[in-house]
Amino acid sequence: MKLWKGRFSKQATLSADKFNSSINTDKRLWLKDIDLSLAHGRMLAKQKIISERDFSLIEKGLLEIKEEVLGGKISFTDEYEDIHMAIETILTERIGDSGKRLHTARSRNDQVATDLRMYLKDETLEIISLLDSLMEEIESIADKNRDTILPGFTHMQKAQPVTLTMHLSAYREMFLRDRERLEDSIKRTDVMPLGSCALSGTSYNIDRQSVKEELRFRELSKNPMDAVSDRDFVLELLFIISLIMMHLSRFSEEIIIFSTSEFNYIELDDSYSTGSSIMPQKKNPDMAELVRGKTGRVYGNLMAMLTVMKGLPLTYNKDMQEDKELIFDSVDTVKASLEIFTEMIGTATFNKEVMEKDLKTGYMNATDAADYLVKKGVPFRECHEIIGRMVLALSKEGKDIEDLTLPQLKAYSPYFEEDIYEAVDVRNLIKNRKEK
Repeated sequence: MKLWKGRFSKQATLSADKFNSSINTDKRLWLKDIDLSLAHGRMLAKQKIISERDFSLIEKGLLEIKEEVLGGKISFTDEYEDIHMAIETILTERIGDSGKRLHTARSRNDQVATDLRMYLKDETLEIISLLDSLMEEIESIADKNRDTILPGFTHMQKAQPVTLTMHLSAYREMFLRDRERLEDSIKRTDVMPLGSCALSGTSYNIDRQSVKEELRFRELSKNPMDAVSDRDFVLELLFIISLIMMHLSRFSEEIIIFSTSEFNYIELDDSYSTGSSIMPQKKNPDMAELVRGKTGRVYGNLMAMLTVMKGLPLTYNKDMQEDKELIFDSVDTVKASLEIFTEMIGTATFNKEVMEKDLKTGYMNATDAADYLVKKGVPFRECHEIIGRMVLALSKEGKDIEDLTLPQLKAYSPYFEEDIYEAVDVRNLIKNRKEK
């Protein structure tokens, strides 16, 4: 059934119908669409725009459809253009003309925008919950490893020793910022556009406030032209999801590197690893690699949506139908990634002895040796040069700073004393470092 058939003398071709249809994507909005329709119908009856009898039939019909969908008795197939038409068509087939009155004082433009906002509010809260679980897992691992030391890197070269707690907590900080962004974004999603109709409101005496309260929206949209054409809330969530995936990808990259035989800092559980079809010795970090790879697809969804919106005049344009496929894919991807990543990191083993053994190479106490001289009164730039010359010579001899005798150290600077060995001891470096 076409809602606009009165205007047209020809039917759309099958190819046009198929190309125009969004039912296979937006059918996941079905429950929100029913909730919205119940609230809208109740308001229409209260305002005497439709009769109480009409609403009684509408309410009964919608609740029956809801139960049948939940029970698997109704499925939404591509015979319908979209989820809104599907539900309205099924309803009208069952209750007759009363079903046709449900769409009074609304358009699919404000209807879909409202459905989508309701859906994304719930999904945002679910993503927040998954982030909380990941941060709890990170914090648990960090608490157990306060005395575990490993090399810290810059430019993927050993730089200074750090605790595993500090290293893991850096990622927790990233995810905490992501959580704050998600919470803040809900304020802009939690705005009800219903009542804007196609683009300029309605002449019916509707009560938007009562619908807003029933659907638990925080506020009402102010400008109907903006309300039906706004997809900033979709773009904002796409951006935040992209940031979450970027942080997961960085973490995944380190897990992939640190689980190689060259590092051997971490071993992933067999349950979250895969093998090779030809090389029997292989154990591959495929979960981490997939998270890293899926990040690119999420970035693509953000760029695609930005591109869809960049040239659209006011108000609604069919281009905007693309929003749901993009945001649904990103939401599904980040949820799956957070869930598998949390499980993977929670079952991983950190090889403490290997990490600590690796501290003995790379001159990671060089900065502290320079700081030692600064505390003796030597200007920092001079200290930097002294230790630089020392490291250059030691690297050629295959020795470390602590291998030098005190007379050898004094050959570089007379300010070196016996307490230099304590100052460059790895455990003392960690103990003395002040994290601001």
